[in-house]
Amino acid sequence: MIVKTKKYQLETGTYIKAGLVNILREQWWVVLIAIAIGCGYFWIASWWWISMAILAYVLYWLFWVIQFAGVTQMEQNKVIFEKMSYEIDSRQILMKLNAKQGMPIKWDMIKKAEVKKDAFVLTMSKAQFIHLPFKIFNSENDKKFVESILKRKNYLQ
Repeated sequence: MIVKTKKYQLETGTYIKAGLVNILREQWWVVLIAIAIGCGYFWIASWWWISMAILAYVLYWLFWVIQFAGVTQMEQNKVIFEKMSYEIDSRQILMKLNAKQGMPIKWDMIKKAEVKKDAFVLTMSKAQFIHLPFKIFNSENDKKFVESILKRKNYLQ
């Protein structure tokens, strides 16, 4: 069985937000480095330690915001933010711009999958993921079939 979805355009804001959440989950330990720098205050009592720790942490997040915002502006990545439909089966996910243009993504390229309250999120890397909102599925059965594929591939428990 192949699940064919309605056309969907990933909004740039959704991409940036989901990317930052993914970075926060993967690199939560960076805050520990900032706290360690801030603990220098106990060694030499100066507010510079705390202010520099906060500045370093803010600059770290600013770096990632710029990275994700930059992806949305690059010409070679414009295709990610165009309207496309998806064909999902047990072999692959086919991202289709139109009847002639598409890109297959094998399931082994997917590192993890999550079911959010309104979408499936299939993560391939820190900055690459597929966001499949439930509203693009034509029926509840299509959504359940995709969920069963994800369970069979051990992406969901």
